[in-house]
Amino acid sequence: MATGILHTKSDDVESEAAKPGRGGFAVARPVLHETVANALRKMIVEGALAPGARLNERDLCAVLGVSRTPLREALKVLAAEGLIDHQPNRGAVVAVMSAKDICETFDLLGCLESFAGELACAKSTITDLNELKALHYSMLACYSRGDLSGYYEYNRTIHDRINLLAGNDVLRQTYLALNRRVEGLRFRSNHDAQKWARAVAEHGQMIEALEARDGPRMAKLMRQHLDEKKQAVLVTLRGDAEPAA
Repeated sequence: MATGILHTKSDDVESEAAKPGRGGFAVARPVLHETVANALRKMIVEGALAPGARLNERDLCAVLGVSRTPLREALKVLAAEGLIDHQPNRGAVVAVMSAKDICETFDLLGCLESFAGELACAKSTITDLNELKALHYSMLACYSRGDLSGYYEYNRTIHDRINLLAGNDVLRQTYLALNRRVEGLRFRSNHDAQKWARAVAEHGQMIEALEARDGPRMAKLMRQHLDEKKQAVLVTLRGDAEPAA
């Protein structure tokens, strides 16, 4: 699917009522473009739509079980987020980030998550901590089963919850915009067993720092965690490029 979805001609007209989706990505009706956008983000994150893949509206409508109207609105949203590009003679494609873009994005995310972690240590309640621990244990269960998709959902939720606990709206909006661009890269970086195990251990240390209300340690751990993730992503990209070279 990642390479087989081709761009349609610009004069394609609205298809007949959407048929049931295939491929496990169908979304429930009634469908809003936000729901379709979420489904497309998941496909990009998990590699069903790979970086550089051309997007075919007809095929995507069949996969998702929707008509072209919400799909086109969703594609506009993803384009604004930087997840897809419109290229001359190619049409819409999944965005490809350069190594420079990746480094700069992860470096800035490290600063944002570090600050969020420090604020969360000061602002979180006992209830907040218990909820984070419950998410952490669920993530560990997915890790023990080798369930990467489930693991990543809990992992993403934990980082998102820490960001919310910081209670800074400007930080929140900046974080969401940046993180969407690299979610697929973060997901793929866990395919290396050793790096995945290290990431799990770092999450355990974060929970300990939050429980201890140790803001400086939490800030250091979050920055280190994002730097480790950046290095893992760059190694993955180099591995992908070697066969082509």
